[in-house]
Amino acid sequence: MSFSQSRICKGCWEQMRIPVPLRGPASIPFRAFGIRPSRMNPNTCTICELMFTRVMKARKITVDVTVLFADLRGYTTLSQSLSADTVSSMLDDFYDECAEAIWEFDGLLNKTVGDAVMAIFNFPIPRQDHAECAVLAAREIQRRCRLRRELHAAEGLDGSEFGVGIGIDSGEASFGEFGRSHRDLTAIGTVVNTAARAQAAAEAGGILVTTAVRERAHSQTAASIGREYRLKGFDKPVELYAV
Repeated sequence: MSFSQSRICKGCWEQMRIPVPLRGPASIPFRAFGIRPSRMNPNTCTICELMFTRVMKARKITVDVTVLFADLRGYTTLSQSLSADTVSSMLDDFYDECAEAIWEFDGLLNKTVGDAVMAIFNFPIPRQDHAECAVLAAREIQRRCRLRRELHAAEGLDGSEFGVGIGIDSGEASFGEFGRSHRDLTAIGTVVNTAARAQAAAEAGGILVTTAVRERAHSQTAASIGREYRLKGFDKPVELYAV
């Protein structure tokens, strides 16, 4: 599966019914005013990134989203055994594969932190099936990274370390610009923390989702089996499902 590029901004069209051109001759005047494809999702534009203060007249909003965290396992080990250029190239590959998979299912690649990525589904591109989109994106990430691992092995690298653990949760989050000295556009809330902890509990090559995701994306998770996990920062065990 390959990522298909939209000619207009999906976020502006779905949120405001404004056809903001992203590509082609019609986009040239918009680019002169700084309106161009977003780095978080090239099918959305920079207006979407600023809609909180300039369109919605709010610093933050509460949205129902699905949050996905993916982490490259074995990165520290790789950095000790391979050259810096090789490790950097593998990390770039990981980011690229995650981005393509996330964008394919209308997700927003919100953050890249070290050897991990954070994605948000259902904003700014609304999708009623956003939990299912996140699960499908997670599976696509794993598929793409397996192919990368095989390619690395064929090149003589130790591809066994190129594994990815993924965690997903759904629920309400506050989305907006946070911070004073450094303003950061992101989502915060329990749903974000839970997805991050589920990712930490996932094995390399595994995907763990919460009960909320399992219920919302039942067509993709019906066969999953859950068990309780002790997650850092949570007083009680959390039920997670491998999908």
